[in-house]
Amino acid sequence: MNRIDRLTAILIQLQTKRIVKAEEVADRFDISLRTVYRDVKALMEAGVPIGSEAGKGYFIVDGYHLPPVMFSQEEAGAMMLAGKLVEKMTDKSVRMAFESSMNKIKAVMKEAEKDHLENLNAVMAVHYNQWRRNPELPNHFITDIQKSVANKEVLKIVYCSSKGATTIREVEPIGLFFYAGAWHLIAWCRLRKGYRDFRSDQIKELKLTGDHFDGSNLLSLNEYFKTFESDHDGLIKVKLSFDKSALSPKPFYGAVSEKDLGDRVQVEFMMDNLELAVRWLLHYGSAVEIDEPEELRTLMSKRTEELFLHYSKESELKSRY
Repeated sequence: MNRIDRLTAILIQLQTKRIVKAEEVADRFDISLRTVYRDVKALMEAGVPIGSEAGKGYFIVDGYHLPPVMFSQEEAGAMMLAGKLVEKMTDKSVRMAFESSMNKIKAVMKEAEKDHLENLNAVMAVHYNQWRRNPELPNHFITDIQKSVANKEVLKIVYCSSKGATTIREVEPIGLFFYAGAWHLIAWCRLRKGYRDFRSDQIKELKLTGDHFDGSNLLSLNEYFKTFESDHDGLIKVKLSFDKSALSPKPFYGAVSEKDLGDRVQVEFMMDNLELAVRWLLHYGSAVEIDEPEELRTLMSKRTEELFLHYSKESELKSRY
């Protein structure tokens, strides 16, 4: 990257946050702090109103805006790819917001860049089917959840659990993350007095209450992850493949991930008792296949053989009388 391109990129970066540290700029462009200082000075000499706070970083003075930004084909392609992921892996609220932002971006693009995006759009696709989502639930709350996390605002939700129970909760959100095929709200639940994991697509109603919480006594999302990982120490990873025809539309309780395989779905669990797993899996009969671990396959084989022998003896006794 030549210096002109770097200066433009630094100017854009300075407008992305209230304060940008010199170290962040240096890390992004793999340059020294001395070079950062020279580049910022060059921008200031060119008339860009850049301020600084000792020990904190640089900022653009309020009221200054860049003229419409031009995008390279690589940047435009990255945005198109992001759009494909947003379309398949978020909810209606995020899709609408992303579509609006893309329209604003396209409005300042050259005709050749617009044509490039259209060509990419025709040849890119994301095959991701959220087949287990309950169509009766609205699934359009991610944008409001983002607001509540950023502003530390209490949410009031009506939540439908995987077991079918509906409860009204007031929660203090700490983060939002994607796993097991869905976005999950992690929050301190005032009803249960503990941290809870809420699938966003199982929320029936959601309201921003306007009531703000301090949050200093709550775990950060990263701290929650560490606690989550430590709680899973000693557990056994179990992968199972189910026939979709044998499953209800409700998500599995305790599933770590789900993978759509067409007419089957592979689900990963973390379990501490394989004997209980066998008893549960017997309900599914031949509609489930144990992919791993081998220990569970062996245990299932042993239990089914015991059942066969048990009922064979019972049938033999009945035939004698």
